[in-house]
Amino acid sequence: MKDEPVAKNLLTQMGSAFIRKEPFSLALIISPWNYPVNLTLVPLVGALAAGNCVVLKPSEISKSTEKVLAEVLPQYLDQSCFAVVLGGPQETGRLLEHKFDYIFFTGSPRVGRIVMSAAAKHLTPVTLELGGKNPCYVDDDCDPQTVANRLAWFRYFNTGQTCVAPDYILCSPATQERLLPALQSAITRFYGEDPRSSPNLGRIVSDKHFQRLRGLLGCGRVAIGGQSDESERYIAPTVLVDVEETEPVMQEEIFGPILPIVNVRSLDEAIDFINRREKPLALYAFSNNKQVVNQILDRTSSGSFGGNEGFTYLTLTSLPLGGVGNSGMGRYHGKFSFDTFSHHRACLLSHPGLEKLNEIRYPPYTNSKEQLVSWALGSQSCTLL
Repeated sequence: MKDEPVAKNLLTQMGSAFIRKEPFSLALIISPWNYPVNLTLVPLVGALAAGNCVVLKPSEISKSTEKVLAEVLPQYLDQSCFAVVLGGPQETGRLLEHKFDYIFFTGSPRVGRIVMSAAAKHLTPVTLELGGKNPCYVDDDCDPQTVANRLAWFRYFNTGQTCVAPDYILCSPATQERLLPALQSAITRFYGEDPRSSPNLGRIVSDKHFQRLRGLLGCGRVAIGGQSDESERYIAPTVLVDVEETEPVMQEEIFGPILPIVNVRSLDEAIDFINRREKPLALYAFSNNKQVVNQILDRTSSGSFGGNEGFTYLTLTSLPLGGVGNSGMGRYHGKFSFDTFSHHRACLLSHPGLEKLNEIRYPPYTNSKEQLVSWALGSQSCTLL
């Protein structure tokens, strides 16, 4: 939090130059339902650490957690620096009518546009942590069971209700044939012969989301899973094949335990497929060939990237989480959360005397003055001259 000294040139050598981290003042945090504790408290910690007061709006969809947060947080935090607002979209809309000094939103791109539009009326800065279609390229040169283990783990974790989970696989038809039995093996080992009875597989958060996901099961052809039970809001870990790019499952973020496979003929075709769509929040590549992984990394753009790995980068507070383009703007986690909720104020304090040294700055300008100023500024002379 303390002032951060910065380098100076000869013109400012007698002064003190530093960056001061100041709170914006009043922040609004709108959190989602899929990780309702983590995605509420992590930005809250950053906002409070930076010195802001916070209005907290947890998701009404995860209503039990919303209630617990409203009851428990006042027992641990000074109520003069935060408030919890309960309610649904109507209450959120009313909140957005007011002027805040910063808005932090986690949710869908559709609602993100609404938040950004409301913030623009007050010129309020925003961080938007959004989702999207996260691609996963699987190269022909790979061990299918290793890839399947990692894919099944981070696709079906939290029943697929994770913003950085892979949303679809890109691979050749030959790799698909090798990958399908490996995925079936991994799913069986993780969740048993009857995943519905597994204590390690959750349920869909609401009836609305269940109906949406069940509709997506009609896309392509079900190769693994596909079972559902409305009474339990249960959808089995599912893999779809023969999926067309124009089908609904490839047009919206799935946010459930469904994994479509789209066939491509080459690495170049996979990269072209990724690049003609919106920039994703996360992108993954699996290959035994480092050059293939590096090509995906070098020739695409995404909020985060995993090479032969899932979203374990989220365990590193040394790495930021944030999107790009349609998947969001801004970043947080660890110190990045503090920086996001801090205004970085540029400060230069000069000596009130020693005016003789400043004469080279004042007109009338001569060739010798210009040369002295240019020399004093060094490599930064382009900022003034």
